[in-house]
Amino acid sequence: MARRKRRNRQPPLPPPRREEPFHAPFHDLKESLQQVSSPPTSVSVPLAATTAPKETEQSRRHEQQERALFLAAMADVERLTPDPHGRVEKRHQPLLRSGLNPDEDVGLTDLRDFVEGRSAFTIQYTDEYMEGIAPGVDWRLTQRLHHGDYTIQAQLDLHGYTVEEAKDMVHRFLTNAYTTGRRCVRLIHGRGRNSTDNRPVLKECVQTWLSQGRLSRLVLAFVTAPVHDGGAGAVYVMLRRATRAK
Repeated sequence: MARRKRRNRQPPLPPPRREEPFHAPFHDLKESLQQVSSPPTSVSVPLAATTAPKETEQSRRHEQQERALFLAAMADVERLTPDPHGRVEKRHQPLLRSGLNPDEDVGLTDLRDFVEGRSAFTIQYTDEYMEGIAPGVDWRLTQRLHHGDYTIQAQLDLHGYTVEEAKDMVHRFLTNAYTTGRRCVRLIHGRGRNSTDNRPVLKECVQTWLSQGRLSRLVLAFVTAPVHDGGAGAVYVMLRRATRAK
């Protein structure tokens, strides 16, 4: 049997060696760093170390100014004694406080009344009848008021006046009646037959003035007068009892 002639196998040649790397941007970085001289010792000091005392002094001065402003603002504040039940006593403030004009004071007082639920009058309103009663007041008061069980101590006729004029007159009239001790008064607002679209503008305004804002704090209840005393064109108003300053 004939033998196959064996061929001499030679080892594979190594890949050609590149003389330079394909991409070596940091090849000479070590030598470059060694050639760069070290910076002066004065520059190596951190900047924060030199400015820290100055910044600390400014912040301390700022804190002292804030504390002085806070103490000045709190100079008139009275410390409350702790209540064992965690309750805080409410102190009634005057209607007009110093430092505020009347409009700002009324706005703040109305907001406080709304939050504390003192301005939520119960209202009934129709073309021929309107009724309003303050929170916590017995609803039977409006029935007695409407039936004429109380003596009318003063009255104000608003016929012929504009809304702005009537508003000023109602405010002055009811404030004077309250301070002089009158309890039951009558406002004649008319039926609005001479107004545009026969709309009772003054009647609607009177209902708003009595149940909202400054006047609502003087009013216990109001209700349309009986037919023999003006009917839908007039309203009876029951005022609160004036509190005398001690």
